[in-house]
Amino acid sequence: MVNKLYPDAASALEGLLFDGMHLCAGGFGLCGIPERLIDAIRDSGVKDLTIASNNAGIDGEGLGKLLRTRQVKKMISSYVGENKEFERQYLAGELEVEFCPQGTLAERCRAGGAGIPGFYTKTGVGTAVAEGKEVKNFDGQDYILERGIFADVAIIKGWKADESGNLIFRKTARNFNQPMATAAKICVAEVEEVVPVGSLDPDTIHLPGIYVKRMIVGAPYEKKIEFRTVRQREAA
Repeated sequence: MVNKLYPDAASALEGLLFDGMHLCAGGFGLCGIPERLIDAIRDSGVKDLTIASNNAGIDGEGLGKLLRTRQVKKMISSYVGENKEFERQYLAGELEVEFCPQGTLAERCRAGGAGIPGFYTKTGVGTAVAEGKEVKNFDGQDYILERGIFADVAIIKGWKADESGNLIFRKTARNFNQPMATAAKICVAEVEEVVPVGSLDPDTIHLPGIYVKRMIVGAPYEKKIEFRTVRQREAA
């Protein structure tokens, strides 16, 4: 069996990074983001990245770290509202942004991973999302053509994996990680725990090991919260 487990994020990404590359990154906000791999990409100094991800984390966390170091050329995202640096760079013309409805983004990655170059969808018809895209009529309804996404490298975060790369996501941390994992030439995963082959119930596996080429154990992780909302203390 091929050894997929690497000692750290830098070694797992060795030989894969280059300027101008296209990345798919799993995660949603700060949930299920590949923190160690993002740090290693930042430390590598690679630049002019195009990144497909639901969003870019928040200021100074997640993909926000790569924005802060100006390593990102273009983001393909569905939501950017919690990142002031993202907003500043976009409005200043320093960052190219391709906005994509959330479900469409997930399907573009799934399609890319399935070898489907494009598909038609009603989402975005008649809006700015449709600008410059082919429109086709099916049964009296207009649909726009969306291209599948297939990147050079996908970076994802999982919960538990066996030594062959079969992987389980934990609850909502599954989010975009699963479709992103399939939508690239090489998928690098960071997980919280690696167990021997045969330890996982086959029916619980979310991502087959055939998709995972390299892995690291990133634990322990600090639970970070995007917003903390508390009730005002009542007067005694």
